[in-house]
Amino acid sequence: MRQTLLRIRLDEFFTSTPLEGITTVGIGWLLLVLVPAFGWWLYHKRDSIDWTGSESSTTAYLGIGVLAVLATAPLWTERTGYYQQHGFAFLPVYGYGFMLFVGFLLATWWAGRRAKVVGLSLDNVWDGAMILLVGGIAGARVWYLVQYRNEVFRGKTGAAAFRALFELQEGGLVLYGGIVGGSLLFALYAWRKKIDALLLADVLVPSFFVGLGFGRLGCFLNGCCFGDRCTLPWGVEFPRGSVPFEVLLSRGFLSPEAAATMPLHPTQVYSAVNAFLIAGLLHAYFRYRPKPGSVIALAAATYPITRFVIELLRNDEKGQFSTSLTISQLFSILICPLGLVFVGWLAWATWFRSDGSPGRPPTST
Repeated sequence: MRQTLLRIRLDEFFTSTPLEGITTVGIGWLLLVLVPAFGWWLYHKRDSIDWTGSESSTTAYLGIGVLAVLATAPLWTERTGYYQQHGFAFLPVYGYGFMLFVGFLLATWWAGRRAKVVGLSLDNVWDGAMILLVGGIAGARVWYLVQYRNEVFRGKTGAAAFRALFELQEGGLVLYGGIVGGSLLFALYAWRKKIDALLLADVLVPSFFVGLGFGRLGCFLNGCCFGDRCTLPWGVEFPRGSVPFEVLLSRGFLSPEAAATMPLHPTQVYSAVNAFLIAGLLHAYFRYRPKPGSVIALAAATYPITRFVIELLRNDEKGQFSTSLTISQLFSILICPLGLVFVGWLAWATWFRSDGSPGRPPTST
């Protein structure tokens, strides 16, 4: 695991000296990547940007502002109280957040390729993906805070309790909560834009599982969502101070003198592989879907089954409602039948006309 991938020094431009044992680079190296990338975006958007006021111009102004802040960071960070106390200022790049970022970019690009096939604009894809991301993270965090409120807020009041709401680096997103939050916000977006929500969702759902796969790899780097004891050769030991170590120590499964956990199932990796396989299945099925919504239905019918099984190997959650089933397993039991009903309804609507007579499935686009 590696919760912090690297640190970006804000008070120096081109340093590469490790900071407290963590790989560190100066802000200048980041600007060498961001400035050309932003310039490329501006060049390709040059005909659509209306500098007097448009979505593209808002993005352009925001990008210019961010780059300006980063470029002047050495000037203002040296005046901050943190710099005066510690002698350096940095921006941490967390493994979990980095994986979410990479997953989002790749997933949205992949969705754009499917959008072209059905005549949807790339703007719809990027907007829909952003809506799903924002709504998903918000819903996943709210679900986590409700489910683990005692652990999150124990001994914290005032400003400390407020900061705890946003400390995602400590872990704290529940997937099914993200699905609920993202779906609600996405439905509202599609309704306001008068877009076929089922068609756009079919385009995005395979990419959602790509993002989920990268997110689970982020979980592995962060140490959350860990598995039970593993006797197989690929069992993973998490070091002292990690999330699994602290949880197992609090439950009495580890000695305070232990240097690491016992070998555990890398359930985060299992979940990532599972997500990538489902993404491939849904992408292949997209070409042959009989009606809009078919890809969503297949996802709702298959993912809960694999999630239920993987939960059997996890050890980070306790059973709920006086059962041995985790909240994710209980939710899977609810979602899977709904997905199967949706699959059945779409099949009936495809093969039979409204008058009950047999019909033919429409030609796939």
